[in-house]
Amino acid sequence: MHIPESLQDLADSEAVQFLKRPKTITRIIAGVFSLIVFSSLLTNGYQNKTESSKLHCVLNSNNVACSLAVGAGLLAFFSSLTFLALDAHESRIGNTRFKTAFQLLDFILAVLWTGIWFVGFCFLANQWQHSPPKGFLLGSSSAKASITFAFFSILIWASPQPSPPLPNPSQPLAHPFLPTDIPGLPGPPGPPE
Repeated sequence: MHIPESLQDLADSEAVQFLKRPKTITRIIAGVFSLIVFSSLLTNGYQNKTESSKLHCVLNSNNVACSLAVGAGLLAFFSSLTFLALDAHESRIGNTRFKTAFQLLDFILAVLWTGIWFVGFCFLANQWQHSPPKGFLLGSSSAKASITFAFFSILIWASPQPSPPLPNPSQPLAHPFLPTDIPGLPGPPGPPE
């Protein structure tokens, strides 16, 4: 096992640089928020009433509300982990078409998860509002945590991601379908004189 010579070597390592990227931090936070949403409802989100042994969701006894939050949280957690792993290997991908497809899929999923968390937050908050105040002895903190972190998930999935660097404006853009060497037309501009 190699131990770095100094802390500077450790700070300059590829793993630490990867963990310091804003996109990586955003994905880790999104995964943690998703984990909180589904785990809090799995642990205390289903309770039985004093007169029954059947488990009910603490959100207005609506099992759809708990199922939505648990399902969305679990899928968002796995989505965050998957894209975190793909981000770690992004520098090793040489195919530009795959990189472009990956960035497009990343954007589409971010928009999709933002919408899912918005609908989920509204639905969970509505069901919590309609829940009887003393319907369950336990589980109110789990419901509140799920609603709160569903709201935070909207913000984290909607946060702007850094885009790839733009081309240098001082250099002319080459269009892939237009030839640049047509006789009689001026060529690309050269350096300023």
